[in-house]
Amino acid sequence: MTLVRSERRGAVALVTLDRPDALNALDRALLHDLEGCIAAVASDPTVRALVVTGAGRAFAAGADIEQMRGMTPAEAEGFSRLGHRVFGALEALPVPSIAAVNGYALGGGCELACACDWIYASAKARFGQPEVNLGIIPGFGGTSRLARRVGLARAKEMVLGGAPMSAEEALRVGLVNRVFPPEELIEGALAIGETIAAKGPLAVAAAKRVMQEGQDVDPRVAHTLEQHAFGLVFSTEDRAEGMSAFLEKRDPVFKGR
Repeated sequence: MTLVRSERRGAVALVTLDRPDALNALDRALLHDLEGCIAAVASDPTVRALVVTGAGRAFAAGADIEQMRGMTPAEAEGFSRLGHRVFGALEALPVPSIAAVNGYALGGGCELACACDWIYASAKARFGQPEVNLGIIPGFGGTSRLARRVGLARAKEMVLGGAPMSAEEALRVGLVNRVFPPEELIEGALAIGETIAAKGPLAVAAAKRVMQEGQDVDPRVAHTLEQHAFGLVFSTEDRAEGMSAFLEKRDPVFKGR
């Protein structure tokens, strides 16, 4: 039985963590299923955006503590490597990914949300990195991606203090882009996915890649990456179509070529 459901809503893939009885806790099996869904999105040119959410009351309440309890240090490092591999694949997708956080996003769940390009949250959502309460540290990217979202001092407060954060507080500190009434969350995330799906997919992929790669390098290197990508998109049919459509006052028909 798969622990992750995947469905299509037009050009948007909706991926749902489906282990609600365990608050979608991230065990090895769920991570492997999620990795398969991410690979399927990456290989399907008709998918133009991805929304990730959770079934039931939680987005993901963290890594599976029952499974981690008996791990040796070597097994724990391997588990961390698995999570990093899966979340790294999510981050590297050429299409935008939106975390639709419907409930608890704690520990590994917060790290999963941070691996998406941005986060939309239900008003009922709760975020946090409570690993120090268990005598461990974040293992799926929380010590790095969270700091890029909210700044190092705020990330230290969350990781070292281990306290949860409301959706409104997460919005205030920049962890979350928007907060929705619970019943409007998924449709809101799908709507922005459909908006992006109408744009030039090669341009979207190039812009995402340059922004992702440029954040950790010298600004001069980032500018060079942008210049190169800007030139490359001028070789595409989509660029010709987009400019022609603009001048002819019609909607463009992008083909990803």
